[in-house]
Formats: sequence, C-alpha cells, structure tokens
Amino acid sequence: MEGAFDLVVIGAGPGGYVAAIRASQLGLSTAIVEREALGGICLNWGCIPTKALLKSGEVYDELGHLEAYGLAAENRAYDFGKVVARSRAVAKQLSGGVAFLMRKHKIEVVEGEARLEKGAPAPAVKVKLKAGGERALGAKSVILATGARARVFPDVGLAPDGERIWTYREAMVPEACPKSLLVAGSGAIGIEFASFYRALGAEVTVVEALPRILPVEDEEISAAAQKAFEKRKMAFRVGAKVTRLSRTKTGVAMQIEAGGKAETLEAERAIIAVGIDANVEGLGLEGLGLEIARGHVVTDAAGATNVPGLYAIGDVAGPPWLAHKAMHEGVHCVEHIAGFASPKLAAPVPGCTYSMPQIASVGLTEAQAKAKGLEVKAGRFPFRANGKAIAAGQVDGFVKTVFDAKTGALLGAHMIGAEVTEMIQGFALAITLEATEADLFATIFPHPTMSEAMHEAALDAYGRALHI
Repeated sequence: MEGAFDLVVIGAGPGGYVAAIRASQLGLSTAIVEREALGGICLNWGCIPTKALLKSGEVYDELGHLEAYGLAAENRAYDFGKVVARSRAVAKQLSGGVAFLMRKHKIEVVEGEARLEKGAPAPAVKVKLKAGGERALGAKSVILATGARARVFPDVGLAPDGERIWTYREAMVPEACPKSLLVAGSGAIGIEFASFYRALGAEVTVVEALPRILPVEDEEISAAAQKAFEKRKMAFRVGAKVTRLSRTKTGVAMQIEAGGKAETLEAERAIIAVGIDANVEGLGLEGLGLEIARGHVVTDAAGATNVPGLYAIGDVAGPPWLAHKAMHEGVHCVEHIAGFASPKLAAPVPGCTYSMPQIASVGLTEAQAKAKGLEVKAGRFPFRANGKAIAAGQVDGFVKTVFDAKTGALLGAHMIGAEVTEMIQGFALAITLEATEADLFATIFPHPTMSEAMHEAALDAYGRALHI
C-alpha cells in the first residue's frame, strides 16, 4: 500500500494537527488528511475568526463610552465589509501558520476526503484527492479528528438558506450588518454572535428552550449574564421552543411556544445555534463496525475505539466540544500510541464565552457539587470592589469559587466580567494541581490586577474577604 505511515490523522482541526505535531516529536512518521483547510472549523470558521469579529465589536462599543474616560471622538462609524475582511485575514494567516508547522515537523499533508476500510493493524485509509484521483495510505494507527458541524432541523425550518437564515458559518461573512436578528440557542456560539451584532447596533432577540441562558454555567453566572445583556438592550425568550422558522417578504419569522402560549418574532435575519452533530458520515465507519452512541464515536480514556488501531479525539468523540479539549486529547492519545506513559485525562476543561461581558468557568458548579452529595463552601467577590476594575471602568461582574467544605479542595470557579477568559486558567491550574483553600490563601496575587478578585473570592468562601 502506498505511503506506509506510523500514524494517519483524519482531520486537521486543532485536535488533529496538534496530534500530528506530537506524533512527529515522538518520532512517528505521520500523514494528515484534510478535505477543506488546515486548522479546521475552529481556526477557519469558529474560534479564531469569531474572536476577531468580537474584538471589532468591543472596540466599536468602547468608542461609544469614551466620555467616561475623559475622552472624545467624533463620527463613530464602522465599515462592515472591512470588519469581516479583517476576520478572514486573521483566519488565513493562522491557517498558513499551521501549514508551516506541518512542513517544519515533516508531516505529509494529503488534501482530500478520507474513507476507511477494514485492514490490519489499523483500518486502511483511501483518500479521494482534491487534485483528482485516489490515494491509499497504510498506517499502524489512525486517529479520527473530523470534528462536528452545526445542528439543523430542516423540518421546522432551522436550516441555513444561504441568505437570511444562518449557521455560524454564514453569520461570519454577511455583506451587511442586519438591523434586527433572532438567535436560536443561548450557548457560547449563540451568545457570542448575539453580543457581536448587538455591539454594532442590531436589535437582537435570543430564544432559549431551557429555563435560563448559558445553561451549562453556574446559575448565578447565567442570571448575571442575562441582566448584563439586557442592560445592553438584548432581548431574551427563555423556556421557549422554536416551532417554525420561515422566510417572510422582508426577513424571517420565528414561531415560538412558551408557557403554553404561541408567539411570532420577526427580524431581518436569524442565526441557528442549537448544538452540533459529529462528522461521522461518509467515512466508511459503518463497514468497520465502529461503536457510535448518541451520534459520537465511543472511546476509552486513551481515545481508542472498539476497532483495533483506530482512535478518535475532539468533537467527533463527544463533549465538551472545545478546541482546547481536542488538543489535550490529541497529545494524550498520541503519547499512548507511542507507548509513553502520559497523565490521565483528569484535568478539568475550562469553558469560555467571549461576549461582552465575558464568561469563564472550570470545574463543578455549586449545584453540581451539591448534587454529588458534597458539602460546599462558596465565595463571591464583585469587580465593583476591585481597584484595577474601578480604574479601568470595568466594574460589572464577579468571581465565584466552590470548595469542598471537608477537604478544602477547589471544586469549581465561575467568572463574569472583563477579560475573565484570560484569568480562568489560574483556577484550572489550581484544580489540576489539587490546590486547597490554604494554597490559594497563601498565593500572592499582584496588585493592582483584576485577578485579585480571584483571591478574594477564595477568601470569601471562608469568611475572610479583605476588601468587602
């Protein structure tokens, strides 16, 4: 068989390309197959370009509040085409960076669509090449890193039409900013787009089927987030099921049902952000007898599937559907394949929402900890009492900590406010290192920083907060 490798990775998203790099570092001959662009959805149509859009929205929003800083500027305006173009340029630059990394690590990039067939010691990989023809790749091990796509429900109209009804992909490259927008789903993707378009002046309504927005977050964070978004004049319909989404003469109409009552919402455009589906189709997986449950590939702690020599990582292998989780799994999986003893995948996975304000969390919520039968101590500290936050004019939000009352172990941390996505790693590190309240008390946090609120929230859980 042509091109025998130690490892073939299918999918060059964050999980896939990081797995390939680690494999090369460990001396494994490696090929990676990608049907679209290096970097996958995250780099090209997700994590990175959305953050570029959000930064433009954040800067534009800040220009509207210059007076509070003793500043002034005239003729605040934006060029939507240039905002989108900047986002695409950022994605292109980073995709080029991944291509450089592949060359640097001598990883062979095969452009095309992969299909698996039975083989030994691992499934055989057949690639329908972009340039035409087919190529067969032999490998001792194969990693599926094919990611996921936006979930759609065509039977009720929750499917993109390329013009007025969008998924995240269409929402990143429209020709103009709509005057009004409906967003179905209040997870991180829905909230980020809602926040971006609201920053540029669109009237935004978010519809959520569950009783609260950002349902995976701690309840106090969810409540604070909705209040902050409503302060920015975003509207919400929670506990509302979408029964139909359709086009009108001038835009879209969304029929919803809440509390037994029907309502119709209208806007120029709509975004569907109601979850994802793993990319398991068209790969020949059914012919391998691969175990799939709830639409995702079933794996063990090392990423191994029930098919010898076949592994799966990232979104295709199940939640949480986050790029950093995929990267971590990729490294862990490759080290297992190479015979290295790598740490167990026990580290907590942080979650971040890059809206205005930002939301970040890691570990258990207070409710989850109590549901496990644990006695907890929870602490809170508002940025309104933090010197750096006051000086920066970023006083909205707070930090919440959750400790095990018996052992002092930090179980979880939850934050809402400016730049909290840059601070959550401190709590992630603390949980990974099994820090207790005493360790956090003894840590010296620099002054003045917003991170001091993290220290104070830990102190508050034990009645020792100093500045409130």
